[in-house]
Amino acid sequence: MNYTAPMLSRRQILGIGAGMAAGSALAALPSTAIAAPAGGEWKGRRSQNGWSVIGSDQARTFRIEGTDVDATLRDGDVATVLLYVARRFSYEIDMLRSGDVEGHATDRHVGAEFESNHLSGTALAVRPLWYPLGASQGTGMSTAERTVIADVLADCSGVVAWGGDLNPVKESHFHIDVSPSDARLKELARRIQGWNDTPGRGAGTIDAFSPARIEWARKAAPSR
Repeated sequence: MNYTAPMLSRRQILGIGAGMAAGSALAALPSTAIAAPAGGEWKGRRSQNGWSVIGSDQARTFRIEGTDVDATLRDGDVATVLLYVARRFSYEIDMLRSGDVEGHATDRHVGAEFESNHLSGTALAVRPLWYPLGASQGTGMSTAERTVIADVLADCSGVVAWGGDLNPVKESHFHIDVSPSDARLKELARRIQGWNDTPGRGAGTIDAFSPARIEWARKAAPSR
């Protein structure tokens, strides 16, 4: 169920507090994933999440609604879902600005295996300089920011993985965590599109700090 409520201001949200530990385990990787050493070059034709690596001519650039920021992603359901994540960040944490978002990439050098998902256009990094790979424990996102992220992940029903749950940690990172044939991706994209088309629903209308939403996100966390 998609609860809705008046949105808190970013100042209210960001004023709530400082960091808490992330806790969920990473779901099992698709069997098609091809490993690469940390800090090495990804050589496979598929990224870590099992999606095919694509060239820049196969990716599409989208404007993140409510911002002047573009994101280059794999077209279709992947873009619908990851753009929803970016919009929630911009509306509920802080307005995105030029240079804040990294999407599809062609550089095969990765610092962690999950960064290879940029090669398939199925990953998004939001402010990677603020929330870098391998950040020290207790740094990075505040309690309020993590509350919003937990709510976003609950909305995404296990389809999206967050770098705060991964090892090494990268709190700026989000990627599609199901295979191309998984029906959950299409179902989530359909739901998001429905929210986008319905006034008072979806990104820009959600209060991630309402007791009902917090409890719902808490219960959803073990499925991530």
